[in-house]
Amino acid sequence: MRRVSHVTVRKRLAFVLLAGFFVFLVLIFRLGFIQFALSDMLTERAKNSWNREIPFEPKRGEIVDRNGVALATNISAPTVYVVPRQIKNPADTAEKLANILNANVQDVYQQITKKSSMERLKSGRKITNEKAKEVENLNLPGVYIAEDSKRYYPFGDYLSHVLGFTGIDNQGLTGLELSYDKELSGAKGSVQFYSTAKGERMKNMPDEFQEPVNGYNLVLTIDSQIQTIMERELDNAEAKYNPDGLLAIAMNPNNGEILGMASRPNFDPSDFQNVAPEIYNRNIPIWSTYEPGSTFKIITLAAALEEGKVNLEKDRFYDSGHVEVGGTQLHCWKRGGHGSQTFLEVVQNSCNPGFIEMGQRLGKDTLFKYIHNFGFGQKTGIDLEGEGTGILFPLDKVGPVELATTAFGQGVSVTPIQQVAAVSAAINGGTLYQPYVAKQLVDSQTNEVVMKKSPVAKRKVISEKTSEQIRYALESVVAQGSGKKAFIEGYRVGGKTGTAQKAQGGRYLENNYILSFIGFAPADDPQIVVYVAVDNPKNAIQFGGQVAAPIVGNIIEDSMRVLGVEQRKNQLEKKVTWLDTPMIEVPNLVGLEKNEIVNQLFNLKLDISGEGDKIVKQAPDPGTKVEEGSTIRIYLE
Repeated sequence: MRRVSHVTVRKRLAFVLLAGFFVFLVLIFRLGFIQFALSDMLTERAKNSWNREIPFEPKRGEIVDRNGVALATNISAPTVYVVPRQIKNPADTAEKLANILNANVQDVYQQITKKSSMERLKSGRKITNEKAKEVENLNLPGVYIAEDSKRYYPFGDYLSHVLGFTGIDNQGLTGLELSYDKELSGAKGSVQFYSTAKGERMKNMPDEFQEPVNGYNLVLTIDSQIQTIMERELDNAEAKYNPDGLLAIAMNPNNGEILGMASRPNFDPSDFQNVAPEIYNRNIPIWSTYEPGSTFKIITLAAALEEGKVNLEKDRFYDSGHVEVGGTQLHCWKRGGHGSQTFLEVVQNSCNPGFIEMGQRLGKDTLFKYIHNFGFGQKTGIDLEGEGTGILFPLDKVGPVELATTAFGQGVSVTPIQQVAAVSAAINGGTLYQPYVAKQLVDSQTNEVVMKKSPVAKRKVISEKTSEQIRYALESVVAQGSGKKAFIEGYRVGGKTGTAQKAQGGRYLENNYILSFIGFAPADDPQIVVYVAVDNPKNAIQFGGQVAAPIVGNIIEDSMRVLGVEQRKNQLEKKVTWLDTPMIEVPNLVGLEKNEIVNQLFNLKLDISGEGDKIVKQAPDPGTKVEEGSTIRIYLE
C-alpha cells in the first residue's frame, strides 16, 4: 500500500487553493468588466428590446423668395400610431377609429391586430388637428398621436415648375424640392417608451424624447412681386389668345439671378396627382427648344459690331425684299422690302436680308464662334433639373444658305434660358453669367447662413463699347422700330421682337408661330431682362411686336417700381404712327383758380376732388407724358 506524504498533500492543497483563487479572480474580473465596461451597452440592448418608438417628423425647410416671403411651407398634419399588444379591445378600438377617420372598420381591425411592435395607421396619416384631437380624447390604450406635417404651397400654382412638389412622406419629387431634398428634409426625432414582452408599459421607465432636427430654409433669387406681375400677365394673355403655351423669364443681367419664371400650362403642386406628368415634368423656360426667330439677331449684331464689320449709322444697305443665296431665294418679312436704310434701321426694321449681309461679312467661322461664346448649343448650368441644350448646325455642314438662315435666327434651335443669358451678356457690358435660382441655405433655428451662392461669370464675349452700341440699337427698336408696343413713357426700354414658324417632322407648319419679345430696362443701365414667348396665339396678328411686346412692356413697367427705378426724361422719342394715340405733356395746374382751368388749352379729362376754389395738388405730376384724352386728377383746397 502506497503512502502519501504530508508534503505531497500540502502541495496538492496549495495547488487547489491557487486554482480556486485564480478562478475567483477571473470571475471577479469578468463581473467587474460586465459591471463597469459592458453595463451601458447591455443596458442599451435591454432597453432596445423593451422600447417602442413613436417618430416625430422634422419640419421641412421652407422655400422663400429673396425678401423672405414663404413660397413653400408646412402645415401641421398629425399621424396615428398603434401598439397592437397594448390594445385591450381590438373590435371596439377599430370601430371608434374608423368612425373618426372615415375608414373601413375591417381594414383598421386587420392593421391593429398585426403581430408587430408598432403600426402606422394607413387611414390615420397626416390628418387634421381636429381629427387628431378627437382620437386623443378617446383615450384608447395602445393608440398614439405623432406630430407630423405636410407641404403647403400658399400661392397655389404660382412658380409651380420651379418649386416642384413633395410626396406623402414629404420627400422631394420634382423641382427645387427634389434638387435640395437632403438640405430641406432635416432629421427625424422620436418619443421612446418601454414595455414588456406582452406590450404593457413599464411604469418605472421614463419616456425619452429625441428632438427632431428641422431642415434648412432655402432662399431663392426670385422676387415674389415680380413673379406675381408675370403670373398676372400670363393669365391675361392666356385668356386673350388661348395659346398652346406661354412662358416668361425675368433675370438680373448683371449677375444671373432669376427674378421670375413662369409658364403655361402650369399646375397646383398640392394636387399633382391629378396632373399629367408631361405638364409637371417639363419646365418649359429651361426645357423647351425651338427656332428663336428675330430675337437671335442680337447675337449676329453683337458679332458684327465687335468685329467692326458694320457701322450702325454710316453704312447703308438696300433691301429689295429678298436676296439670292446659294441658289435659294430668302425673303424679308416685308413684301417689297425696306429699300435703302442704315444698319441701325436694319435692326429697327428686323430686316432679314440686312442680317444675312452681316452674317456674310462675318463668315461662318467667326459667326459660329460668337454663337458658341454666347452659350448656345450647351446648357447654361442653371440649378434646375431638365435643362435642354438646343441644336446648332455642325460647322462642317454650314454652307451659304445655313450661314444666311442662322444669321436671322432660322434653322437653329435654342432654349429660352439660353436666350436670356446671351442677351444679358450682350447688354450688360459683355459678360456671360450662369443663371441661378437658389441663393442661400439658412439654418431655420439659428438663422445662420450655411450655404451662399455667388454669381458665376463664365467669360467676356464682347467689349463694353460694343455692348453700349447694342443697348442704343435695341432702345431704338422699341422707340422707333418694330418693338414700339413695349415702349414705356418715363423708362428707357430696349428690346427685340421674334416671330418664328414652328417646325414638325422636318417641315414648317402653316399659320403656327411662336411669337416672342425680349426686353430690358433701363436701356442705359439695365436692371432687368424679360423674355416672353407665346406659342400659337389664336385670333391675333402673327408678329411678336404685336402680341409679346406689350406683355413684356407691362411686366417691365411694374417691375421698375418694384426695383425702385425712378422715371427719367432722357429717353428716345417714340416714333408715332397714325395708329398710335399721341402723347402730350401734363401741364402744371397747381396754384390756379378753379375757374381759370377753362382757359387752359389741352386735350385732357379732369377728375376734380374737393370743394375749394384753388388747385393745391394734381396727379400725375406736371411734365409727365400721357396719352391724349387721358384723365388727370386735381385736388382743391
